[in-house]
Amino acid sequence: MAEAHQAVAFQFTVTPDGIDLRMSHEALKQIYLSGVHSWKKKFIRFKNGIITGVYPASPSSWLIVVVGVMSTMYAKIDPSLGIIAKINRTLDTTGYMSNQTQNIVSGILFGTGLWVALIVTMRYSLKMLLSYHGWMFAEHGKVSAGTKFWMVLVKLFSGRKPMLYSFQTSLPRLPVPAVKDTVNRYLESVRPLMDNGEFRRMEGLARDFAFNLGPRLQWYLKLKSWWATNYVSDWWEEYIYLRGRGPIMVNSNYFAMDFLYLLPTTLQAARAGNVIHAILLYRKKLDRQEIKPILLMGSTVPLCSAQWERMFNTSRIPGEESDTLQHVKDSKHIVVYHKGRYFKVWLYHDGRLLKPREIEQQMQRILDDDSEPQAGEERLAALTAGDRVPWAKARQAYFSRGKNKQSLDAIEKAAFFVTLDDTEQGYRKEDPVKSLDAYAKSLIHGRCYDRWFDKTFTLIVFKNGKMGLNAEHSWADAPIVGHLWENAMATEYLELGYTEDGHCKGDTNQNIPVPTKLQWEIPEECQEVIASSLSTAIALADDVDFCSFSFYAFGKGLIKKAKTSPDAFVQLALQLAHYRDMGKFSLTYEASMTRLFREGRTETVRSCTVESCHFVRAMEDPTES
Repeated sequence: MAEAHQAVAFQFTVTPDGIDLRMSHEALKQIYLSGVHSWKKKFIRFKNGIITGVYPASPSSWLIVVVGVMSTMYAKIDPSLGIIAKINRTLDTTGYMSNQTQNIVSGILFGTGLWVALIVTMRYSLKMLLSYHGWMFAEHGKVSAGTKFWMVLVKLFSGRKPMLYSFQTSLPRLPVPAVKDTVNRYLESVRPLMDNGEFRRMEGLARDFAFNLGPRLQWYLKLKSWWATNYVSDWWEEYIYLRGRGPIMVNSNYFAMDFLYLLPTTLQAARAGNVIHAILLYRKKLDRQEIKPILLMGSTVPLCSAQWERMFNTSRIPGEESDTLQHVKDSKHIVVYHKGRYFKVWLYHDGRLLKPREIEQQMQRILDDDSEPQAGEERLAALTAGDRVPWAKARQAYFSRGKNKQSLDAIEKAAFFVTLDDTEQGYRKEDPVKSLDAYAKSLIHGRCYDRWFDKTFTLIVFKNGKMGLNAEHSWADAPIVGHLWENAMATEYLELGYTEDGHCKGDTNQNIPVPTKLQWEIPEECQEVIASSLSTAIALADDVDFCSFSFYAFGKGLIKKAKTSPDAFVQLALQLAHYRDMGKFSLTYEASMTRLFREGRTETVRSCTVESCHFVRAMEDPTES
């Protein structure tokens, strides 16, 4: 293939006259530009590491402190209370410096030490301030004088122009709750579900736990909380997600929809070109930490940004006992699936990111490719949709060497995965409910073999230009993917745009190598495993009972006017609907973020409470008003 020849920098042949050496100047140029691009990224990461490492101070503040110290020294004032003199005497023993040099070095060393001490003081002061969460319990719209003063202090110690990870070392650690408090909250959560006899028995078990086993387990938790930055998150990731042996499709993965009523273009390749470019611009900002940290309470309280680190260039790797997350620092390609074939698409040419029109051109080349899938290739991704153990064993047996390993590496080390779906999806006015149901089911599971469910996210672009995401859950929670998705759609619609005929703006470039079709050698035994995984996945997909519809009667604005939390309103509606349907209450899970703490993920809110049950019964009681 043409792109294979372009990738060869040197060729030589042995002839009777000697060795004939040929060099490809274009290939050498691409190698050079690739190296320059790589070193630029390393330098940017190094620079950003220094900036975030000294936050809430800045590198320039070091010069200010040192100049200030040196100025006082030349004014015959000792700002160090004798410390500079001690440093000077220590340097004097070396015998290699003049008195003037010793004075300068002593001043610089003291100034640097003072600067570091100021950084540590500011950082721990900010951490203590951020440990206060009383503002969360105040009446909405009413801020007390004490809270206002606290906000001023937080802003004072927060520094200027924070980068994405600037606040990480200043965030408080997740506290370990007391055993007594944990037990009391547990009893409170199960009280609505038990009669008096069952609850008395549970109280006895809870008291026994609180006095015997609980304190011992608590000691281990406290020990871990002193050692680890977060005593929950690594266990949460491993035991809630990575150790699950069932399918992650539907059970764990989630989806994100496109604009519901807006379709910027009906050209599949053009939509893919703009959105892929927008996502890559987001990745560029992420690499440079140019994404601003999310701040609450009037841009005052930062949320943890740790979950952004593995958004790109990451894949979930199956294991027999537990999966792992494989993350590479950089990736210069994506993998695209279309009609049973996998294509590797390079994202850079001549040392720069491909423009939207150039990416559209690459997508169109894939759409125009009429080659047939290789044996076992079309439904290969069903391995990622079924049970984890068969996938882990198949990966070890059939994908650990040769062509299969190279092609699987291309997928797992890609920036992200793209599916050019050959169906049309989206909201249709003539049949809104069925069209939305089909759209959602396509995003959450598709045909069970046309999304790579192990990638951090799969971008799905449909034949009519509609699109969506399917995201793997273990590496981050939905708000992180939501931030990417909203940014990508805003960039596509507000900044990139389309021509009048629906194409991406700009010109094509025929010098860009065509996408490379991945090669596979999948034996019959492996195809049987694929078929088995597909059967498991289809049974799961067929069991998904999903109904999506637009609700126009009212929205969150009306709920807020009634001085009620929209979330609380929805939770009570769920409790009432479930009770009317089943005639009983059930233990209810609602996810709540813990990103006010360092490396926080989510925690459980039990919305079925004694109070909510009283409300539901009152709603069902005709004598109540």
